Amino acid sequence: MTRTIIDLHVLQSVPPSNLNRDDTGTPKTAVYGGVRRARVSSQAWKRATRKSFHDLLDPSELGVRTKRVAELLSDRIRGLDASIDEPTAWNLAAETVQNATGSKIEVPKRRGGAKDDDAPAAAPEAKYLMFLSARQLDGLAELAVDGRDDITTFFKDKDNKARAKQIANARHSVDIALFGRMVADGADINVDAAAQVAHALSVHQVENESDYYTAVDDHKEREDDDLGAGMIGTVEFNSATLYRYAALDVDQLRGNLGKGLRDDEPVTEPVRRAVEAFVQGFITSMPTGKVNTFGNHTVPDAVVVKIRSARPISFAGAFEEPCKADAGSGYLQQAAARLADYVPEIEQAYGCARSLKMFTKVTRSLSTIGCGTTPPERPDGVVVCRVARWCSVCRG
Repeated sequence: MTRTIIDLHVLQSVPPSNLNRDDTGTPKTAVYGGVRRARVSSQAWKRATRKSFHDLLDPSELGVRTKRVAELLSDRIRGLDASIDEPTAWNLAAETVQNATGSKIEVPKRRGGAKDDDAPAAAPEAKYLMFLSARQLDGLAELAVDGRDDITTFFKDKDNKARAKQIANARHSVDIALFGRMVADGADINVDAAAQVAHALSVHQVENESDYYTAVDDHKEREDDDLGAGMIGTVEFNSATLYRYAALDVDQLRGNLGKGLRDDEPVTEPVRRAVEAFVQGFITSMPTGKVNTFGNHTVPDAVVVKIRSARPISFAGAFEEPCKADAGSGYLQQAAARLADYVPEIEQAYGCARSLKMFTKVTRSLSTIGCGTTPPERPDGVVVCRVARWCSVCRG
């Protein structure tokens, strides 16, 4: 059966930075091809991609992942019926989410165990992060209001409980449809992810470095006070040219989102918006680890988008042998050339070159890769090529 798979391949150079650190504050790394590489975890870049959706999509198309789901839902409940007080709304929300997902929603002991009668009441929370769409929260709020007179008895009715589960398992947001959802206590409402994101790896060997810094006390009582620093410390970092990869199963995405919900748009419109947001979000986003310290705001140097009809294919193997920088040349040119040679070889060897379309975008600095010819001058400094090798004179 023919499928629609979108592969995203990105080369991106990042100056000194600490995008994604471990529990000791050290930039994450991995051994690949026998050498230590810089690594940015898939979770870090998925989080950055999800955050970018807030600038690309309407809030109604997004979800919220939180333990404080009862508090979030109670705000919607009180928005529908202002006569419901806050503690009652919390109880309605907790019972509704519990019946919709099978998860216990309780006041955490760290907040509910105070013996002081004057201590403020605490909202119940889930034991783990719950991922619900804006539309699902709206639907559950309406259901909770319907049962506000006696919510426990309300959900003893099997039809009402089934309605709660149906609401929690329909009208998924774009981020839930893309990245999936796991509900430990309610596997029947799990959502299989349509997108897969690889750990970003440097195309070359990397050694972490340490920056020793000091901070000066701006205010001292006397001129002869100690002239030393008010604070000293170290922060680890590295710099790298990264290969980033993600795959999107458009058919899975379509199934997760369902058909269009508005009469004024085609049924395929939600999928189109979701695909566009994911491609743009993944390509342009950046994890924010230590960004105030390093200001490492770069954008990709090369992007290859493949549309396949069979299965996704990563080109990480192009860099199994680490790139080695010649004097004054850096890694980027060599990495792009490696990729340009590797892609057609793999696709020809496995017979998948004819089953795809390709879009490539590279900066002017890489525009001679392929045929060695400089392209006509363009005001945006971008060369676009639709052939298997990057050829700057291709008219596509």
